[in-house]
Amino acid sequence: MNTTDRVCAVTLDEGTVARRGPEIDRERKVAIFDLVEENHFVLEGRESAGPYALHLSIVDNRLVFDVRREDGAPVVAIGLSLSPFRKVVKDYWQICESYYEAIKHAMPSRIEAIDMARRGLHNEGSDLLRERLVGKVALDDNTARRLFTLLCVLHLR
Repeated sequence: MNTTDRVCAVTLDEGTVARRGPEIDRERKVAIFDLVEENHFVLEGRESAGPYALHLSIVDNRLVFDVRREDGAPVVAIGLSLSPFRKVVKDYWQICESYYEAIKHAMPSRIEAIDMARRGLHNEGSDLLRERLVGKVALDDNTARRLFTLLCVLHLR
């Protein structure tokens, strides 16, 4: 993998990050850590190469990818409407709440079933994110999954 086709730093707009408890805060931290450790992020149709510093925010009902060079110089801002993500994000957080509750009290078979549903929704959301970024950014599966997690954290109200 080309070492320039990646994100080297990720920040979230703390003004839009909802604090919803330790589980969600942990999801956010793990997604950022894992994303920075291993990712594939290529700006399509651009000659500028990374690595990139990525700032994610929500502005006017749009997810904004503020892509900068490692030194902070602006490269591009990409906005995606949140409308296509509403249902999958809502469903994902509902199943996450069930999962967090189940791990406290439920039998392992119940936890596993809920986790499978949770992973399925997560995959659906990350696939949608990749589709919406076609022609703008090329991502691998794991990068899309981690970015979807961060979209969900930002989308919480």
